[in-house]
Amino acid sequence: MQTWPAPAKLNLFLHIVGQRDDGYHLLQSAIQFIDLCDELTFVPRSDTNIICINSNHNISQQEDLCAKAASLLQECMLEKSLEKQGIEIHINKKIPIGAGLGGGSSDAATTLLALNQMWGCGLTQQELERMGVALGADVPIFIRGQASWVEGIGEKLTPITLDEPWAVVVFPEVHLNTRQMFADRELTRNSAPIKIRDFLQMCDRPMDSGKLSYLENTQNAFEPIARRHPEIERAFQYLGKFSSARLTGSGSALFITCASKQQAEEITASCAKNFTAYVTKRINVSPVISLNEYNSP
Repeated sequence: MQTWPAPAKLNLFLHIVGQRDDGYHLLQSAIQFIDLCDELTFVPRSDTNIICINSNHNISQQEDLCAKAASLLQECMLEKSLEKQGIEIHINKKIPIGAGLGGGSSDAATTLLALNQMWGCGLTQQELERMGVALGADVPIFIRGQASWVEGIGEKLTPITLDEPWAVVVFPEVHLNTRQMFADRELTRNSAPIKIRDFLQMCDRPMDSGKLSYLENTQNAFEPIARRHPEIERAFQYLGKFSSARLTGSGSALFITCASKQQAEEITASCAKNFTAYVTKRINVSPVISLNEYNSP
């Protein structure tokens, strides 16, 4: 039995710069992880069944990305003529669903990394990333485990190193549907691409009292759509009293960067009771990476 973390992520900005013929959107983003994590416990079974026990009962076995990830690895084992194994996955959900924090993708990535080790599949990181794309555009970066400049449909990753300040993340208890967000007619799909060099130069500017000054020329393409929801707009108004708030991903969660942990705790303590607020640390390296290396043969 092994317990692994699955961290959340923040999109520091998110632009849509085009669309492929197959309908997939081409993105630009910069992603960091935060220390808010789901916990996945893997219990070997004597049969070949895959059982997911999720603390969030809104997720069915058929929809659970962890179950799909385990199934993909089972197929790989058959291709490699390895003995097929079963697993029971206990998922302690702490990352809210529909928030844009990547919880489902992170759970799937952790499942691939953990079972690759436990089942002795012997897949490389690159092979796991290619497998992860089939589960979701955000899965590869959670497998890579390094803060990255993201392009393509989410699979083109360039490692970057950024400051690791404290942050407040607010979830307004609104669950946004990713497919519906991408289909919205008001979504801007033709933002001018920016260069990673220019972004990193912006990042080198000193932050003023924790404000995201280096993101002044960037935005999240989904923010205007999300802010049509009254509760999300209220959350923006609240966090806006302290700093420039940003939406993450295509969900409803937003965040601000803080000058200190104490400031983050004070902002969280005064947050409206019908919101869920988290004091988090932005981090460049996922906690899964050190555990994956520790468990490697």
